[in-house]
Amino acid sequence: MTSLKEKPPFWFWIVSVIALLWNIMGVDQYIGQAYKTDRWKASMTTEQIELASTLPSWLTAAFAIAVFTAAIGSLGLLLRKKWAYSLLLISFVAVIIQMGYFLFSGHSDNLGMTISIIVFAAFLVWFSKKAVSKRWIT
Repeated sequence: MTSLKEKPPFWFWIVSVIALLWNIMGVDQYIGQAYKTDRWKASMTTEQIELASTLPSWLTAAFAIAVFTAAIGSLGLLLRKKWAYSLLLISFVAVIIQMGYFLFSGHSDNLGMTISIIVFAAFLVWFSKKAVSKRWIT
């Protein structure tokens, strides 16, 4: 038995494309940090590079989980797949772990970006759940 899909509104596609682009930028940031690329180093201060070099490995893993599951989940939105919700929920949990570490460790130099990341991850969970309930994705 298959579920019938409803045609999503035009803004669903706009939000889904923005989500994918945002999360691809997150993947790019992770790759830059993980491989310490020249482009990544050029965008960071010496203090930020030092901080990134001393982060615990479990936090780097949370970063990877957050960005890769979100990117794949955003692609799932565009493909109109229900599993997008699960991946975006996993990503949100990883974001809370990652950003929570920074907030509770007193690293508040990028507080605006930290809060933006948390809010956008929460929004994507809500958005994908709404898409499931409206049968825009099945």
